[in-house]
Amino acid sequence: MAIKTWFVTGASSGFGQAFCEHALQRGYNVVATARHVAALERLVAVAPQRVLALALDVTCAQDAVASVQSAVVRFGRIDVVINNAGYCVVGAFEETPDGELRAQMETNFFGAANITRAVLPVLRAQKRGSIVNISSLGGQLSFAGFSAYSASKFALEGVSEALAREVARFGIKVLIVEPGQFRTNLAGNSMRHMPVLEAYRAVIAETRNFARNMHGAQEGDPRKAAAAIEAALDSPNTPLRLQLGADSIDAIRDHSESLLKDLAAWEAAGRATALNEVSGGQRA
Repeated sequence: MAIKTWFVTGASSGFGQAFCEHALQRGYNVVATARHVAALERLVAVAPQRVLALALDVTCAQDAVASVQSAVVRFGRIDVVINNAGYCVVGAFEETPDGELRAQMETNFFGAANITRAVLPVLRAQKRGSIVNISSLGGQLSFAGFSAYSASKFALEGVSEALAREVARFGIKVLIVEPGQFRTNLAGNSMRHMPVLEAYRAVIAETRNFARNMHGAQEGDPRKAAAAIEAALDSPNTPLRLQLGADSIDAIRDHSESLLKDLAAWEAAGRATALNEVSGGQRA
C-alpha cells in the first residue's frame, strides 16, 4: 500500500505543526507549508525524505496550484489536505475597518478555497482523499468582538457543507473541525486587536481580556486533536463536523438547544407565512 501524504497549511506552529508531527510519527509523507519556509526547518530535520517544505501564501491562487503540483511530483499523491492557515481579528464590527475584514476573509476563507480548488482535480483522479477544514466553535456561534473571525469561519463551514455533498461521489471526504481553546499561537502572534472605539470599550472589554489572557493557558492538546481528526477520517461514518475540546462541545450543544428552543417558540408564526388559497386554485 502506498504511503499516505498529508498536505498541511500553516504548518510552522500550533495546530499545523502538530498535524505534521502526528503524520510523521504515523510514517506518512508530509507537505508542510507556511509563508516562510525557514520556519519549517525543524520539521524537515525530523524526516528529510518524508517532508516537503514549501513557502506558500494561501491567498495567492497561483501559489496554491504550484504547491499542489510540487506535492504530487515529490510524493505522487495527496491523501489528506488540512486547511489550517489562519488568524483572528479581535474587535467590535464597527471597530474593524473594511481592509481588516477583507484580509480576514482572504486568509481564513479564500485561502482555504484556493487550496481546495487546486487539490480537487488530484483527489478526483485518485478517486479518494480527504479535505479537512479547520474552523472553530466560532464557526457555529459568535461572541461580541469576534465578528470578523466568525464571519470567515461561518463562510468556511457553509462552503464545506455544500462541498461535502458535491464530492462524495468521487470518494472524497470533507471534515469540518470545530476546536475550542487549544495550546496554539492563535491568541499570540496570530491575533490582531483592532483600535478601541470608546463607545464599545465596555462592550468588548471582556472579550479583549479573554483573548489576551488565554495565550499559553489553553487546555487543549494539538497532538490529541490530530489523532482525533485521523480517527474521524478513518471511520466508515466520518462526521461532517467534529467538535474538539469540552468547551467547544458544551458551547455548541448550548447554542444548538437555544436554536431549537427559538424554532419551537416561533414555529407557528413561521408556518403562518404561506400564501392563502382563494377560489380558482389561485393564491392570495
